[in-house]
Amino acid sequence: MPKQTSYSLKLDKNQQQKLLTHLRQGNYEPRELAYTQIAVSAPKCQIALYNSGKCVVQGKEAEDWVQFVLEPKVLQEVITGYDEVFNPEAREQHMGVDESGKGDFFGPLVISSAYVDSDIVKELKKLGVRDSKNISSDFKISTMARELRKLLEGKFAIITIGPAAYNRLYKTMGNVNKILAWGHARAIENLLEKVPGCPKAIADQFGPERQIKAALMKNGRSIELIQRTKAESDPAVAAASILARAQFLYSLNSIQKKYDHPIFKGASAKVRESAVALVKKEGPTVLNEVAKCHFKTSDQVLAVAGFSRSDLN
Repeated sequence: MPKQTSYSLKLDKNQQQKLLTHLRQGNYEPRELAYTQIAVSAPKCQIALYNSGKCVVQGKEAEDWVQFVLEPKVLQEVITGYDEVFNPEAREQHMGVDESGKGDFFGPLVISSAYVDSDIVKELKKLGVRDSKNISSDFKISTMARELRKLLEGKFAIITIGPAAYNRLYKTMGNVNKILAWGHARAIENLLEKVPGCPKAIADQFGPERQIKAALMKNGRSIELIQRTKAESDPAVAAASILARAQFLYSLNSIQKKYDHPIFKGASAKVRESAVALVKKEGPTVLNEVAKCHFKTSDQVLAVAGFSRSDLN
């Protein structure tokens, strides 16, 4: 879904004062505009606060400015990030499915599903729930996940495919998308046991829709499955993304404690250095227990540590 390039909303007196303070102290270029208390330009967007209290934000990066400045600093609530702002169907009963850990060398692949209805969507908005990739703080992810678990009252499911199980599945399936489809199907099926009347599931587009449908069992074959790009803009998918990421972070921490060794997210040079040190300490087969071994990172780590892929067996 394309970004929204124009926002217009009425601010109360307290919000107006917060906005005025921020714009006057921030790195903005003043501009002349009739009937405004203040008007400024920011990179790729313009902000105007009219005498009436109406705030207008326009430009290519308007949505980003609203999401990362106006919401947290002035409104202290979320107005962006949900299709429900533009699409009433997002408030209807459905589940969202999302994953975490797919691009991380260390740790599991986690797939989560979360159920919403109109009342839950309202509460998600109050919590500021949005796609976990837009939340940089691990602490905030974990805190929001705890709140979500309370709010959803068990109407969610989490599938954690640990590294050892992931590596076995990859040897059998030979394709990450097939593993994702299997995990998505299990998350859908497990949530349907808790909410059997849920009519629809929304997931991000990662492969042919038939892959998930083929992996669904009897209970899931009657559900309407929708895969689309930018699915994380849906409130249920956003909630699922936070639950999945929190579980992924918890699993990484568990690995770190087990081996008394620093374990990092992603697949950066820091990750490779950590993996090399761990292999030298525990031996090459440890990668089977802590990492996704089909990554090219495995070959790089093993080579630096003085081993080869055959040593994984």
